[in-house]
Amino acid sequence: MAKEIVVSGIRPTGFLHLGNYFGAIRNYVRMQEDYDCYFFVADWHSLTTHPDTKLLREHVLRVVSENIAAGLDPDKACFYVQSAVPEIAELYLYLNMLAYKGELEKTATFKDKVRLNPENVNAGLLTYPVLQTADIIIHRAKYVPVGKDQEQHLEMSRNFAQRFNHRYGELFPEPGAFNYGEALVKVPSLDGAGKMSKSENQYATIYLSDDDDLIRKKLMKAKTDAGPETPGSEMPDYISNLFQIMALVSEASTLEQFRADFDAANIRYGDMKKQLAEDMVQFIRPIREKALAIRKDEAYLKKIMDKGAERARESAVKTIAMAREMIGLHYL
Repeated sequence: MAKEIVVSGIRPTGFLHLGNYFGAIRNYVRMQEDYDCYFFVADWHSLTTHPDTKLLREHVLRVVSENIAAGLDPDKACFYVQSAVPEIAELYLYLNMLAYKGELEKTATFKDKVRLNPENVNAGLLTYPVLQTADIIIHRAKYVPVGKDQEQHLEMSRNFAQRFNHRYGELFPEPGAFNYGEALVKVPSLDGAGKMSKSENQYATIYLSDDDDLIRKKLMKAKTDAGPETPGSEMPDYISNLFQIMALVSEASTLEQFRADFDAANIRYGDMKKQLAEDMVQFIRPIREKALAIRKDEAYLKKIMDKGAERARESAVKTIAMAREMIGLHYL
């Protein structure tokens, strides 16, 4: 029986961090065992914010290396770079005929981008959800692993798929959000403000490329206080954040001991941060070292990327052929 299809992408902007790992990559590793997975590096999407393209090659290769180092298996999942599949751009063109300016302008992420960069309100930024839809339905995917901030885009993807099907004939499934029935993991930042981010405070984020000493330095600077004054005190958010991070990388017994110390108003945050730093070093180091080794082997990277592009195009070419037929783009 054919496996259900899952699609997900990641932009090659900034460095992958602990939030990317626990929020996305860890699930990719699980999905590749049970689903027909298409994972891609969204290099076209990154162009909407006008990055320095001289750095784009390095960013793409690093993202590929870090995903593989973190457990993504290119023999199990199709892993490719978006721009290596030109059929995505053709489907994007067709879907733009079904998308309307008013609905695109209402997208929350578009409003945020306009607010943050009012001098860069380009058409690619406006039609970002249309390209995202093409990324998904080019493989006729059933599921997309998304966070809360992408739910509106996924709803738009369903709308565009419905419009194509209504106008030209049934071709595309309506993609749904994917999860394992568990709460989505949001890794908090070390400064107690929001979640870890590629672009915000870099000293409040643990990156998969951080060396041992930098990890220790960041965690020792994490926000704490003088500790609870009485047993059973309520835990402040920024302290709760440290416990959340410890739960991801430390032994359960370690977490339980520091939690008991907090409840007893006997916790020493310096000791907790030292322990967390060492546990984090042990977690990040093998990923970092493997990613560095992969990044140095450009022949291997080329082989992986070529293999992924070939497999992705096999799927995309079939979809585009059917789309052209349904639209009526055949004259002889």
